[in-house]
Amino acid sequence: MLKRRLVLPCLLIVSALAFAACGSGNGDESQIEEAVEISATSKDPADCKKLSTQHFMEQTTRSEGAEAVKECEKNASSGAGAKAVEVSEVEVDGSKATADAALTGGSFDGQTLKIALVKEDDQWKLDELAGFAKFNEAKVIGILESQFDEPSSGVSKSQASCIVEAFEEAPQAEFEEALLSGATQGFEEIAEGCL
Repeated sequence: MLKRRLVLPCLLIVSALAFAACGSGNGDESQIEEAVEISATSKDPADCKKLSTQHFMEQTTRSEGAEAVKECEKNASSGAGAKAVEVSEVEVDGSKATADAALTGGSFDGQTLKIALVKEDDQWKLDELAGFAKFNEAKVIGILESQFDEPSSGVSKSQASCIVEAFEEAPQAEFEEALLSGATQGFEEIAEGCL
């Protein structure tokens, strides 16, 4: 049961990260920028399917199939995304692309993510959170702490303290992988001694 309690705050971070959505040239670059910007800040549930692949929704909601779409739409409706995003480093290779997204607000405030996109039927869609271009561990830890403080977290103060310490001591690459993997196993392994 405690493992489930650990997973909830971690999933809230990643769900917010889902943005609510979930030949090269300047035309493609501007379409990519627009897709990332809208996806990151949208409150429209329809943007999930319009701007995100199934893979992206599954990764960011840690759900599968229709449940991932429902979770994405729920997150969009709740306004869990960023307040603003700055897109840079757009690289297009045929029907695939990558871009960096610097987020302001939301659960990944202050982070810059590397996003992989694919073009489907003339629409660029977010396909994968490929990594962090810039990672601010202290901000992510702060968000975890605030979520553990919520009465609904079901985590005692001593457990929350132990979990936060475990994340602070985890190697950065392991922490980043846990955030982006689309599975809860990484979170559970990092906080194993606290459960």
